[in-house]
Order: sequence, then structure tokens, then C-alpha cells
Amino acid sequence: MDTPSYWAVIPAKVRYSNLKPSAKLLYGEITCLQNKTGYCFATNRYFSELYGVTKNTVSSWVSQLEKMGFITVELERNQHKQIIKRKIGITENGVTPLTNNGEDNITRVNNTSINNITIREQKFLNSVSLLEYDLELKKEFCDYWCEKNPSKNKMRFELCKTFDVDLRLKRWVKNNEMWNKKTTEGKHNYLKAKGRIENQYKSRTETNINVWKNARNMLDNLET
Repeated sequence: MDTPSYWAVIPAKVRYSNLKPSAKLLYGEITCLQNKTGYCFATNRYFSELYGVTKNTVSSWVSQLEKMGFITVELERNQHKQIIKRKIGITENGVTPLTNNGEDNITRVNNTSINNITIREQKFLNSVSLLEYDLELKKEFCDYWCEKNPSKNKMRFELCKTFDVDLRLKRWVKNNEMWNKKTTEGKHNYLKAKGRIENQYKSRTETNINVWKNARNMLDNLET
């Protein structure tokens, strides 16, 4: 099996899907292990030893990725119909990841791309995708903290002296809950005030109508 390349790629369609975080991580590992042919030949045993889980667990992750249409799985069998090789490919639902073209290629990627803002953003998004929070909330979190500065060379989170993704996301969730609570309370108070004003208007309208009716009755009596 080829040596894994330096970078793992987990596109947005995979990050924000309903897959378990472990299956998303496996997708990234598959992109690392693709060779020049564009396929990964790693076995379930390799992945189980890598992540410290059973081969059945790995098999379920692979099945999830295939079912979601993110990978293709091709099995090669011998004359006795025994599986002798498995090829895992990335579908068009994903991306064409960086492949391992040898040590020289890895060195070139490290030297020329490590400071690239796109790669730094991808790394940030990957770290967020593995946390167990609401998908829409994580997307809002990433959109806010990955906003570029005017020079387009840094993102908002990189301008902070310290930034722990897990702690920041927990605070984001807490603030979001507080905001929703205040919004709900504000809406309740608005509806309450609106109802009070409508009742006052209705009461005044009824009073004015009664006054008008009394005045009309008085005029009718005078005419008779």
C-alpha cells in the first residue's frame, strides 16, 4: 500500500452531511491513501488498526460513505469468488484530492502550500466538522470565523491571540441559546403590548360609538 500523502481533504458536502464524525474522518484518510491511479486499496484491517476499532465498525463507515454516494467500492475476486482486492474511489460528489506522487511532490506541497489561506480554512472547517453540534449552527460558526480580512491573507479566527475551536463553539452555542431566548421573550413582550394597545383602541372605539349613539338619541328626542 502507498504511503499516505501529507494532506487529507474533506469537502463541504461530506463535512455537513449526516454521516458520523468517524466516517467523515475515514473519508479524509481515503483521500490521503489515493495513489496515482486515483484509488485507495487499504483494507478494513488497516483502518481498524489505525483507529483502534473493529473491522465491522470500519465496514459500516465504508458502507455509509458508499450509500451517501461519496465513494465507490469495487471488489476483485479470484476464480473461487474470494475477494483479493478492494478499490475505493472518490465520486464526483466529493473532490479530486491531492495524490501521493512521491517524496518530491510531498515536499513541494509542504513548502509552497502550507501558508495558503485555502488550506488553513480547510483545516479549520475539518476540525469543526468533527464536533457534535447542529449542522446549521456549525455552518454559521464557520462562515463568521472564516471571514477574510481586507487583505484576504488572514481569517477572523487567525486575528485572535488564542483560539480553541471546541471552546469557541461551546460559547457560540451558549450565546445562540441566549439570543434565541431574548428574541422569544422580546416577541412575547411585543405581542403582549400589541394586544394591550389593540384592546385599548377597541375600548375607546366602543366608547366613542356609545357617545355618538347617545348624542343621536338626544337629537331624535328633540326633533320629536
